[in-house]
Amino acid sequence: MTKDHDDGRPDPAHRRPEGMSDTAVEALGALSKALETTERARGHLYSFHQLTGTADFQLDEAVRLLREAGHPEEAERIRTELVGRNVTPGHWTFQLVEEYDDGYYRPFAALEAELTDRLAGGRRHLYEAELKRRRRS
Repeated sequence: MTKDHDDGRPDPAHRRPEGMSDTAVEALGALSKALETTERARGHLYSFHQLTGTADFQLDEAVRLLREAGHPEEAERIRTELVGRNVTPGHWTFQLVEEYDDGYYRPFAALEAELTDRLAGGRRHLYEAELKRRRRS
């Protein structure tokens, strides 16, 4: 865990490297913010995946109850038309999650880390650290 110094400056892990411009700090801040938004989108995708799976299993109860209520045709229609159905042609939600992770999220996170390493010596959240210092003074 890092701490600020008594003089109000960010700890060394959150100080920009010598010669790094304001614009470069701002650019990495924008990239970090975009990654954070992607993290949120990824969380929603996982929620979609889990909720869709839960709904699919809940259909079993609807099928059972319709059969008990004397509606076997309706129960069978749910079983054949909805249970286990692909959410997009040829895909269940786990496949969408995998494609998102492999094709978008992981390359995004890797590029953000690479640029943070190259441009800021691996120092993360420089923009936010400087914003914190400005807002406290």
